[in-house]
Amino acid sequence: MVNHTPTSVVTIERFIIEQERLHPEASGDLSNILYDLALAAKMITNKVRNAGLVDILGSAQTENVQGEIQQKLDIFANETIIKAMDHTGRLCAMASEEEEGIVAIPREFKTGRYLLLFDPLDGSSNIDVNVPVGTIFSVVPKITRGRDGTLEDLLQPGRRQVAAGYVIYGSATMLVYTTGQGAHGFTLDPSIGEFLLSHPNIRIPEHGRYLSVNDSYAPLWCDEVRDLMRRYRGLDGDHQPLSIRYVGSLVADFHRNLLGGGIFAYPRNSQTPEGKLRLLYEANPLAFIVEQAGGLASDGANRILDVPPASLHQRTPLYIGSKAEVELAERIVGETVRT
Repeated sequence: MVNHTPTSVVTIERFIIEQERLHPEASGDLSNILYDLALAAKMITNKVRNAGLVDILGSAQTENVQGEIQQKLDIFANETIIKAMDHTGRLCAMASEEEEGIVAIPREFKTGRYLLLFDPLDGSSNIDVNVPVGTIFSVVPKITRGRDGTLEDLLQPGRRQVAAGYVIYGSATMLVYTTGQGAHGFTLDPSIGEFLLSHPNIRIPEHGRYLSVNDSYAPLWCDEVRDLMRRYRGLDGDHQPLSIRYVGSLVADFHRNLLGGGIFAYPRNSQTPEGKLRLLYEANPLAFIVEQAGGLASDGANRILDVPPASLHQRTPLYIGSKAEVELAERIVGETVRT
């Protein structure tokens, strides 16, 4: 006789409910925001999977607020998330990397006490060549009075996030999120249409295996950054050489390094002295996740989660990943960033 050991299948809904029980004072709104985002991710997954079969690949011939050419899937993902979230009564405002200003909640809907900031489709320039893309999101609490969320509510430092996460649309669709109780990953089972717990309590290795950086900017880096990159490669000092892995899609590079150990680096350079990545839509949510997994995120001198935002589309340099690698970056380039 064969003895079958029962296995526990944990859906994202069940996991969130169990986490919520640890906080009897919780209203359930934050849990429902995560459900709504999971639903939006399923809808975007379907479009990404079928992108080559329908008229959704390629450029829409429009620019977003960043001055970047929007892809058709960018627009679809942005609209999908807004429509999935604006009527629930749990949010009082949203902000998207694709929109110039605040995304208000329509007057016919109730508002809540949270705000959502998101990058609807990170890495979308790689869509046409089938490179993994992703969605990044951040949830912050309302701190002002009144029905609607304000700029003050949205411009909170990352340490005030109550939830953050990302979805990677790759060979499988995976959602990783944190509410400050560790970082947990869920893989979408397309046969049942459910996100199932696959990576509980993710822990990033303290020392890295991978270096993710765009070397084409090397001529524009300062001497300290070039020195840092040589050390990561084991060319100067006694640092264990890191393997170079760079996809050019932030979510894909971050996800690999989160699971395997490593650092993603996008230093400032002479063309982008303020940095390239968006503080609110990319750096803050990923920093919250990596810290919950035992890693670090820095602009080279300051903890990302402590950087005070001054505008919705503020940019920042970013060093994020395994603790030892980010600390090395701060030691070598920190004084340059401070000055």
